[in-house]
Amino acid sequence: MELIFDCSRPGRRGSSIPKLRLPAASAVPENLRRKVPAELPELSQLDVVRHFTRLSQLNYGVDGNFYPLGSCTMKYNPKFHEEIARMPGFAELHPLLPQLRRGGALTQGALAVVYGVQTLLSELTGFAEATTQPMAGAHGELTGVMMIAAYFRHRGESARKVMLIPDAAHGTNPASASMAGFQIRVVATDGDGNVDLEDLRKKLGDDVAGLMLTCPNTLGLFDWHVREVCEMVHAAGGLCYCDGANFNAIIGRLRPGDLGFDVMHVNLHKTFATPHGGGGPGSGPVAVKEFLRPFLPISRVVKRADGTFYLAYDFPESIGYIAPFYGNFSVLLKAYAYMLTLGREGFIRVGENAVLNANYIQAHLRDVLDLKYDRLCMHECVLSAKRLVAKGIHALDLSKGMIDEKIHPPTMYFPMIVPEALMIEPTETESRETLDQFIAALRKVVAMADTAPEQLHAAPVSTPVSRLDETQAARKPDLSA
Repeated sequence: MELIFDCSRPGRRGSSIPKLRLPAASAVPENLRRKVPAELPELSQLDVVRHFTRLSQLNYGVDGNFYPLGSCTMKYNPKFHEEIARMPGFAELHPLLPQLRRGGALTQGALAVVYGVQTLLSELTGFAEATTQPMAGAHGELTGVMMIAAYFRHRGESARKVMLIPDAAHGTNPASASMAGFQIRVVATDGDGNVDLEDLRKKLGDDVAGLMLTCPNTLGLFDWHVREVCEMVHAAGGLCYCDGANFNAIIGRLRPGDLGFDVMHVNLHKTFATPHGGGGPGSGPVAVKEFLRPFLPISRVVKRADGTFYLAYDFPESIGYIAPFYGNFSVLLKAYAYMLTLGREGFIRVGENAVLNANYIQAHLRDVLDLKYDRLCMHECVLSAKRLVAKGIHALDLSKGMIDEKIHPPTMYFPMIVPEALMIEPTETESRETLDQFIAALRKVVAMADTAPEQLHAAPVSTPVSRLDETQAARKPDLSA
C-alpha cells in the first residue's frame, strides 16, 4: 500500500483557493509565518479520495466479514439502533443541561433511557440495582471489586485482602482486583473444566474477600459447580463476583443473581449488540444485590413519584465517581433499543443460537484439532493446535494462514491453561453458510501443516504488511511504514 506522499506529483492540486485580497503580513504575524513552504503531498482530489477509500477497505469489521474472536462476542450491530443513537434529541444533548425546566423537560428522555437500561439489566441478571457508568468491561470489574472492598471496610473487616481468581480467568480480573487493593490467590481448574472444589477449599480463609468467576467460564463451558462455589465462598465470609463477559450464552434463560453471585458486570458491547472493536466504544454496567446498593457509584438516576427523573448524589457510603458524567450514553441508547426490540423470548433465541453455532464449529473441527475438555460448549469453543507442534506449526501459524483465507483468525493462546489454544466464538448472528466457510478454511490451513508448512510460516502474504515481529512492533513501532 503506497503512502500518500508516494502518490504526490509536483504541481498537482485538489482545490482552488482564491488569492488573498490583503497582504499576508496583515493576516499572519511575522513570528507565526513559515520560512519555507510546508512539505505537503500534491495530489488531485480524486487521488486523495481513492487513497483514503483504499485505506478504508483494508479495515476489517463485522459489517463486512466474519469475526470469530473468542470471548469478544463480535456480533452484528443492528443499524436501526445506530439511527436511534443519532437522533438529534439524544445526540445533541449536553450532559450539563438542566434536568428539568418550566414548560417541559430538557434531559428527561435521556435520564429515562439510563433508568430503563438499569432496570432491565437488573431484571435480566437477577440483581436489585445496576449502574451504567462503567465505560468498559474491565472498568466494570474494577467498579465491582471496589464495591466489595468498600463493603468490607464498612463492616470493619480490614483483614479480607485476598481475591480468589480461577486460573482460566480473563486477564483483566486479577488486574482489576489488584488495582482495587486486593492480593491475588489463584484457584485451579479440574479435569472437566470447572473450578476445582478441593483447591478452592484450600484457598478459602478469613483473609478472603471474594472470588471472581466468569459464567459461563473462559473455556466456553458452564461450570457444573457454580452454586456450590458460591455457597463455599459465602460460608467463608466472602462475596462472589460474576464476570458477565460471556452472558450472551445464557441470557433470558438463567440469571447469575439467582445462582448466588453478589455483584456482576455485563458488556453492552458484547451481549447487547453495540459496536465493539478498535478500542471502543464500550460499556460495562454493574449490577448488585440489595446489601451492596449503598456502595454504588454516583450520580444515580432516581425516579420520582410523579414519574420524572433526577440525578442523586447524597449516598455517603458510595465509592464515588468512577466515570465522567453518566457513562457512555450513545452505547446505552443502542443497548436499550436492542433490549426493547428482542424482549425475553428474543434473548432466549439469542443464547440458543449462539450455543448451537459454537457447538457446530466444535463438532466439525474436533477431528483435526485437540479438545482438552471433551464437553458440549456454550457460546464459544476452545480448541488446541497442540498436535501440530511436533510438525513445527503453532496456533499463531494457523491464525496467520486464516488471514490469507480472508477470514479473521480466532483468539489465540487464551485461556493459557489450554496449550496452543484457539478460542472461536461465532455468535448467534452468523449463518450456517458462513460457519461452513470458516470450518473449510481452518481445515485447509490445518492440512497445510503436512503439505505446505513453509507457506504457513510465511503467512500472511496477501496483506500490505506481512508477519510482524510483534515484540519489536510493541516496543519500537515504526510509524512511518
